[in-house]
Amino acid sequence: MELKAKVEALLFAWGDPITEKEMAEALKVTALELRHAISALKEDLSSDDRGLRLVCVNDSYQLSTKPELFEAISEFAKKTRTKSLSNAALETLSIIAYKQPVLKSEIEEIRGVRCDQVLKSLERIDLIAVLGRMEIPGRPKVYGTTETFLRKFGLSGLEDLPKEEAIEETEKS
Repeated sequence: MELKAKVEALLFAWGDPITEKEMAEALKVTALELRHAISALKEDLSSDDRGLRLVCVNDSYQLSTKPELFEAISEFAKKTRTKSLSNAALETLSIIAYKQPVLKSEIEEIRGVRCDQVLKSLERIDLIAVLGRMEIPGRPKVYGTTETFLRKFGLSGLEDLPKEEAIEETEKS
């Protein structure tokens, strides 16, 4: 059986992101052999007649549905999808995504309102995490986004976030 098929089966069965090292160990192949298979699989999945894509986040791989196919499956997805984020949660999440690492006080200053409950909610659903504590009086928590955030929004990394200029252009339209 071709290694590319084994990689695809492993990614599908595992579901969660898996590193190259973990895949190589599971499939008992070298890193080079695995990289060739990953590259071939990614190329196959890029075809318009495929519904999945191979996503790489922080050196881990995962299969996901192509975003452009969401409309085609949205009716079914709505039945099983969790509650969408509130405007307050989206605002807070975007501040954290763009300003991280960021303190709660900085978020509240930008939003103009307290955000304790929103932060707890975003932490509970694993979109943000406490990265540490600031070495100042009170030792406030420092927040940042998680790999779950990247996966949910289809980003390979924070550099894929829309630039301010693109957001301003969208707002003008």
